[in-house]
Amino acid sequence: MDAITIRGLRKDYGGRAAVDGLDLDIHTGEVFALLGPNGAGKTTTVEIAEGFRSRDAGEVQVLGTDPHRAGRSWRNRIGIVTQTSAGLDLLTPREALESTAKVYTDPRDVDEVIAAVGLEDKADTRIVGLSGGQRRRLDVGLGIVGGPELVFLDEPTTGFDPQARRDFWDLIRSLAQQGTTILLTTHYLDEAEALADRVGVIAAGRLLALDTPDNLGGRGTQEATVAWEEDGIRHQVRTATPTAEVAALAARMPGGEVPGLTVTRPSLEDTYLGLIAPHLEGDATKEMS
Repeated sequence: MDAITIRGLRKDYGGRAAVDGLDLDIHTGEVFALLGPNGAGKTTTVEIAEGFRSRDAGEVQVLGTDPHRAGRSWRNRIGIVTQTSAGLDLLTPREALESTAKVYTDPRDVDEVIAAVGLEDKADTRIVGLSGGQRRRLDVGLGIVGGPELVFLDEPTTGFDPQARRDFWDLIRSLAQQGTTILLTTHYLDEAEALADRVGVIAAGRLLALDTPDNLGGRGTQEATVAWEEDGIRHQVRTATPTAEVAALAARMPGGEVPGLTVTRPSLEDTYLGLIAPHLEGDATKEMS
C-alpha cells in the first residue's frame, strides 16, 4: 500500500481551481519532494492530505485512511512540520517536546529527539532566546516526537545557515533509513536533489512531471555540454554522446589529458524552470511557495 494515494483531487476558491484533477502516489518509505511556483496548489494539496482542509472532489487515502474522516489513532501515525510555530516562547525545548509527546500513544524518547535535532545545548533554554535556526530545529523535533510513520515537512530549512541545512539533511536521511515516509515541500532545488527519491512538479493545480531528480523532465537523456581548453581558447559542444566526445578529445590530446574538461547536463533547476515557465505570470521566475 502506498503511503499517500490521490485521485482526481480538486479544490476551488472563488470559482478558480487551486487543485485541478490531481493524481499522485507517494510510496511507503520514500522521500518525496513536491515542487511548484507560487499558487501552484502545493500547500492546498498538502493540507488536504494532512486532514486540515476539505476537498471539493476526488479521493485521498493517507496511510489507508481518508484524512477528512480520520480520528485520533490516525493522527498518532503522522507528524507535521509547518513553516512557523508560535505560542511556545516561555517554554524550553524540553518542556515543549515533553508536553507534545504526551499527546501520542507511543512517542519517541524526548532526549533522543533533542539529540536528533541538535538542541542538546539549548534543551533547557527558553524558546524566546533561540535563534531562528534553533527554533526551526525545534519545529522538526515537535513533528517527529510522536514517532510518526509519515512526516509532512513544509519548507523545513528556511532560515538555516549552510551548515545547519546539511545537518538537517542528515536528520532527514536518518528518518528515511528508519522507514519513515517523508513528504517535503521546499524552494531549494539542491535540497530536493539531495534528499528526494522522487520529485513531483505541479503548476495550476496539475502534475507536470514526476520522476527521480536525475531523470525529471527527461533530464537524464538530454544533451550534455562538453567543454575544454585548447590553444588558449575555451571550446564547448552539445552532444547526446558525451562519453564518445571525451574519448575523441583524449585521443588527440598529448598524454590523453583534456585541459579544463567539464561535462554538464541541465541542472534540476534548469529543468524545473523549463517545466513551469508556461505557467508563470509576470516576472515570477524562480519564486516558489
